[in-house]
Amino acid sequence: MFRAVLASLAGGALAAVLLQPTAPATGSPPSAVPPYQDPHQPTSVRVADLLSRMSLAEKIGQMTQAERADITDPQQITDARLGSLLSGGGSVPTPNTAEAWADMVDSFQEAALATPLGIPLLYGVDSVHGHGNLLGATVFPHHIGLGATRDPGLVERIGRITAEETRSSGPQWVFAPCVCVARDDRWGRTYESFGETPKLVESMETEIDGLQHGHEVLATAKHFAGDGLTAYDASKAGTGAYPIDQGIDRVTRAEFDRLALAPYWPAVQKHHVGSVMPSFSSTDFNGGSTDDAVKMHGNHELLTDVLKGEMGFEGFVISDWQAIRQLPGTYADQVETAVNAGVDMFMEPYSGSATGYREFIDTLTGLVGSGAVSEDRIDDAVSRILTAKFDLGLFEHPMTDRSKIDQIGSKAHHAVARRAAAESQVLLRNQHRTLPLKRSADVYVAGSNADNIGNQAGGWTLTWQGGSTNVIPGTTILDGIEQLSHGDVVYSETAAKPVPRKAVGVVVVGETPYAEGFGDVGGPRWAYDPGDNGVPRPPQTMELSDADRQAVTKVCARTVSCTVLVVSGRPVIIPPALLRRTDALVASWLPGSEGAGVADVLFGKRSFTGKLPVTWPRSLDQEPINVGDATYDPLYPYGFGLRTRGHSHHR
Repeated sequence: MFRAVLASLAGGALAAVLLQPTAPATGSPPSAVPPYQDPHQPTSVRVADLLSRMSLAEKIGQMTQAERADITDPQQITDARLGSLLSGGGSVPTPNTAEAWADMVDSFQEAALATPLGIPLLYGVDSVHGHGNLLGATVFPHHIGLGATRDPGLVERIGRITAEETRSSGPQWVFAPCVCVARDDRWGRTYESFGETPKLVESMETEIDGLQHGHEVLATAKHFAGDGLTAYDASKAGTGAYPIDQGIDRVTRAEFDRLALAPYWPAVQKHHVGSVMPSFSSTDFNGGSTDDAVKMHGNHELLTDVLKGEMGFEGFVISDWQAIRQLPGTYADQVETAVNAGVDMFMEPYSGSATGYREFIDTLTGLVGSGAVSEDRIDDAVSRILTAKFDLGLFEHPMTDRSKIDQIGSKAHHAVARRAAAESQVLLRNQHRTLPLKRSADVYVAGSNADNIGNQAGGWTLTWQGGSTNVIPGTTILDGIEQLSHGDVVYSETAAKPVPRKAVGVVVVGETPYAEGFGDVGGPRWAYDPGDNGVPRPPQTMELSDADRQAVTKVCARTVSCTVLVVSGRPVIIPPALLRRTDALVASWLPGSEGAGVADVLFGKRSFTGKLPVTWPRSLDQEPINVGDATYDPLYPYGFGLRTRGHSHHR
């Protein structure tokens, strides 16, 4: 997905346009500091002044975002007047250190500042649960776990730490948070949602406040709108297509307003999110055929009339990865439709035999020349982008502030991650008061996810899809158990080792990492997987593996008590016979870098306080299942969660 097979800059007429000198604004003395360079001027004045000095080529450059792998020579940024770059999942410098990130971003920034007007570059990255691309950054629980905490203050703190670690390593823009309302757990992005109700999602939008505190970074509310409402298409299961991701919302407009649009009102009006990313998905309010569906990236009514009009959104709209290429018609048709619908900046990385960002620049230049896209629409888009850059302080401080770079992955930040992991745990079953465990007990630990930090971190960690072999600084759940237990700890992933007499059992099972598309139940295999050494992972099922079921059966039959932890990005189906064997059952979600936080609640160092952010089904046949359904018979309902009181550390 992030290959660096690039073409050199095109010459000819476009190059001549791009390199034409820019005349100063009339009436300004040659020696005077232009208003746009004066930090004492209001942002609106600075934007208007700069816009008046820009050529069409410079404006279109600001609307263009390339992937870092597209840039083989920083001079490309200068020549094309590029306004933005991004790192996609797994697109990192070598070595993957904070210093290397800062050096990379600064080298790109120097190229942007070398343009006649010196407009700084805006660099974006997917910091969806911490700055997960960066090895050494603090990795927090994914959103589904944070939704389980019901702790908006904690979520805001996580946003602040994420912003600090991201900005200290160079990027000033994060493609987070996802404010989708996940209504079908078969969707591979369920874990990116705080939960299945708009009220819960809205309460967790404090993450935006944390990210944008002090203009640390620009946040992005995504994916506008309805990515969590797409209908499951069983005909695509097993075909290599995505059964639910990037699909169609087949709902009434009233349902769409209630479930999809609702979280964006506070995101825009209360939290003042700086950018919005449209969804790959489509809407069909008529319940008709696929031909009736309207792609969100081309939906003028929702992007312009509703988002920018009714909601009063003053930031800018950034397209998703090559998303406009899913619109009908030729590439020129796609660009025209998206720009006129209200998309302001275009994420156009390498595509096919051409470099995407160059194709976009050429195409939009032609559309303005033909009158298909008005200069007013261009000016509106560029004004929004420039406003964000001024507000971020990039014109005064374009280079990376490394004063806090040593705080990336600090003990203090990991302590917050540990607390978040603990608060995210949801106790679903606790027969005979099995939990909390006595710290004096001998513990037998088994299961595929007991000692795998890649699995507990999930997707969007080091690589796009994540990986079972990905290793980040932190603690596994086994590490945490070994830290807190005063008894003997025996670990056997498959439960092959003998069980000590009177030992309590802890079996950690669940899913392996995935992200969009490949995480759909019944979706395609993910073959290109550098995180797992190129070994294809099987399609996702929401079912426990045979090995996990066998581990639970073995341990529960041989130990004094049996606690099962499910590490997953969504509910996993628990067979009734297996549930009967367990004394305690815990939804651990994807706890991130601090598995010790999970151990904290197992041993009572912290109390169980988490509540289900989504409904836990009895069987896959119940999907989609959500609180408020006319027929509602889940294994565990939305909001369920048993509580415990912690006991003495010395017990």
